[in-house]
Amino acid sequence: MASPLPAVHDTPDPDFADLLARRPHLKAHALDGLVMDDVPLVNIAREVGTPTWVYSAATLRRRHAALRDALIEAGLKATIHFAAKANDSLAVLRLLGAEGAGADVVSEGELRAARAAGIPADRIVFSGVGKSHREIALALEEGIFQINAESAEEVERISEVAVSMGATAPVSLRINPDVDARTHAKISTGLAENKFGIAYSDAAALYARMASLPGIRPIGLAVHIGSQITEGMAGYRAAYSRVAELAQALMARGLPVERLDCGGGLGIPYRDEAPPTPAALAGAIKATLGPLGLPVMLEPGRWIAGPAGVLLASVVLQKRGQNRRFVVLDAAMNDLVRPAMYEAWHGILPVAPDALHAPLSPADVVGPVCETGDTFTRGRALPDLPPGALVAFLDAGAYGATMSSTYNARPLAAEVLVDGARWAVTRPRQTHEALLANQLVPDWLGTTA
Repeated sequence: MASPLPAVHDTPDPDFADLLARRPHLKAHALDGLVMDDVPLVNIAREVGTPTWVYSAATLRRRHAALRDALIEAGLKATIHFAAKANDSLAVLRLLGAEGAGADVVSEGELRAARAAGIPADRIVFSGVGKSHREIALALEEGIFQINAESAEEVERISEVAVSMGATAPVSLRINPDVDARTHAKISTGLAENKFGIAYSDAAALYARMASLPGIRPIGLAVHIGSQITEGMAGYRAAYSRVAELAQALMARGLPVERLDCGGGLGIPYRDEAPPTPAALAGAIKATLGPLGLPVMLEPGRWIAGPAGVLLASVVLQKRGQNRRFVVLDAAMNDLVRPAMYEAWHGILPVAPDALHAPLSPADVVGPVCETGDTFTRGRALPDLPPGALVAFLDAGAYGATMSSTYNARPLAAEVLVDGARWAVTRPRQTHEALLANQLVPDWLGTTA
């Protein structure tokens, strides 16, 4: 498989001091080196090994609270449903559920994870373009808050499943507003060319059809225009204005509209971006949807979890090429795929205290996977990193572990939650034995000699 390499930027990379200044849960101690909250990362690496995902409980709580408070201060009646696709760790879901968050899920597995983490069914929203009969049935059995339907065909399927179960499905219609969120093409979801949602011109007729079908209770409209949105509120305002216009038209026809799902997508600063704030998002919702007086829902994932996590990795070796220095890590694209998939930039900090102040020189940071695309960055200014040195990839709490794989027969990395001075392994490192345990060899192939 061929993968694009990380993009080259026109402006200088932020230095270590800049990266730390924008991440209050990380500090550089003179003796302990890089510390998350009150836990030296070297202690975790020493006991758990690498690669390992590490999440800050305090950061998860703080960012959820910041979004919640912005909605309250804007005078909105709003609920937050964390996008489990960003981070489906049971510990993370349990923590956010205890803070009052619900969950936005897109598969049976995520629904089961949310329930296993203790999130009540009446706080769960099921999104996604390809829900199976089994998934719809499970959602109805659990009694979830809302199913977001994304096609006329899916509306019919939901009706059939609900009728067969003697149930009534609470269904919101996800519209595609054909709005450019000005984000990466692979995470844009609100353009007409994207696979998501109902064409705006077809939505009113389909909503009326939905209201006439047995087994369905129409409850509102949903929209989501993309992920990692950093360029202002224009896209949100345009999308929400279209939702408001459609909702008013539906209510004028006597059709029920109980609530509006605003989606997620608020970006975070991986490098030197200046994304909109929760207050700006709340203001855009209030200005466009507020006059309707309806409850609203948000489905953030990255904004809450992204900055809360790091990926710890160890240097395997430094390889001196003809014109380049390669730092080869034990983490790879199968662990953190974002640089290979999206040309994404992640800050990389050495963990040792002396390395944070050592002379720097350009390095290509790569993993051991047998792909040229297994490249995290090119020409990054880093200190000398001998074998065994530790580095931390910043802002890896969202779309990190959830997108990892076992490519090259590499076991899944461990996960750890830090809470003040406490920390615990929340997912043990997968063993090679476990990696092979579910594979079967047919009898007719015989046995090895």
